[in-house]
This record gives sequence, structure tokens and C-alpha cells, in this order.
Amino acid sequence: MKKIEAIIRKSKYRVVKEALHEVGVNFFSYWDVTGLGNEKEGHVYRGVSYSTSDIQRRHLSIVVNDDFEEVTIKTLLESASTGEVGDGKIFVSDVKECYRIRTGEKGVDTLK
Repeated sequence: MKKIEAIIRKSKYRVVKEALHEVGVNFFSYWDVTGLGNEKEGHVYRGVSYSTSDIQRRHLSIVVNDDFEEVTIKTLLESASTGEVGDGKIFVSDVKECYRIRTGEKGVDTLK
């Protein structure tokens, strides 16, 4: 099993969610995060532009069977990209085990 974490633009979340559902990734967690990166966002308030280094993003946490790793990553790369600095990052790590709390079963079947 793999844990795929993606930090994406909030504006791309809906497109990414729909693309993941289309390829069969129907369960993941997400939350809003603020971070620092190479992109610099500017805000305009009453006609005055202000620059800030705090960037609003959405963090997705997805656990998939090994056979879904490549399709999940490909889907994230295609759907989250704008081609501009600040599109985000994808991190992949191994998951040793998974348990379903309701039944106590463990293993890859718990992801179904």
C-alpha cells in the first residue's frame, strides 16, 4: 500500500477530486493548509497591492493499493497542473499496514 500526499492549489481542488473519482480513487482526506514556497501571492485591498509569503493550499492524503499508485499520481499531475510556479508537490511513502476499525480486519482489502 502507498500513501500519496499532495499539496495543490485550492482553485484546482474540484477538478482534482472529480479526476480522482473518474479513475476509481473514491476515498481520501483533505484539509486546508498554509505554507511557504517559491510562489509569491499578492493581494489588493482598496486599490493597494500587498505581497505575502503565506500561500493557501489544500493538502490531500490518499492511501491506495500498490496497483493504483501510478494512476493516482498521473491523475494528480494532470489535473492539478496549471504550468505555473506554485502548482504543488506530491509525496509518496509506503504504508506498512491498514486496519478497518469497525471489523478489525487488516490488509489491502480494508481499502475497498
